[in-house]
Amino acid sequence: MRLLAIGDIHGCYRSLQCVLKAAGVGDDDFVVTLGDYIDRGPDSASVLAWAIERARASKLAPLRGNHEQMMLTARFDPTTMYDWLDWGGDATLRSYGGTLDDVPAEHWEFLEQGLLDYFETPSHFFVHAMAEPRVPLDRQTETTLFWDKFRDHPPHQSGKIMICGHTAQVSGLPRNIGHAVCIDTYAYGGGWLTCLEVASGRYWQANEHGEQRESNLERAA
Repeated sequence: MRLLAIGDIHGCYRSLQCVLKAAGVGDDDFVVTLGDYIDRGPDSASVLAWAIERARASKLAPLRGNHEQMMLTARFDPTTMYDWLDWGGDATLRSYGGTLDDVPAEHWEFLEQGLLDYFETPSHFFVHAMAEPRVPLDRQTETTLFWDKFRDHPPHQSGKIMICGHTAQVSGLPRNIGHAVCIDTYAYGGGWLTCLEVASGRYWQANEHGEQRESNLERAA
């Protein structure tokens, strides 16, 4: 069984299907998705449907992103709706039919109860955005986990390698500083969606044009 991590999908369902094929993701592989399934890209509804099915088979650790937070807030606090729409929520609504009422109950349940704040293994931990180096994972703030930008920070006190998304690498390449790797490679903005094999550092990428490529992680200069 491989442990794979997939960066911010942002409604790019075609990119998701292409990268799963490129990486040969099978039923035995365990996938960590780093959040931001929705907004900006054309088919958030299909991305969430895929995540729900994979999680149901216990082959997915789905993290929460700031965009999922915004969608839930907009549902219960209409005063925040326009803020969410400006951040790409308009594309999400179109993928469902136009309104929040068109979102299936199963999808709301997944957004509310099925997402994780972080995930960890003996050697790595996974967050959407960031983790303060001197703070244990279970004491991180929501602002840090979901909103803070990736930076060349010191290693985490756990000694584990951090895998994160959120901060778009407009170069289209993951940023690897040794003790932390950011794999948000700007899928929605004309870049690539990245699927990383955690143990080997091999990664596969695909975009909305159906193009694919693969490489190995390189240490940032």
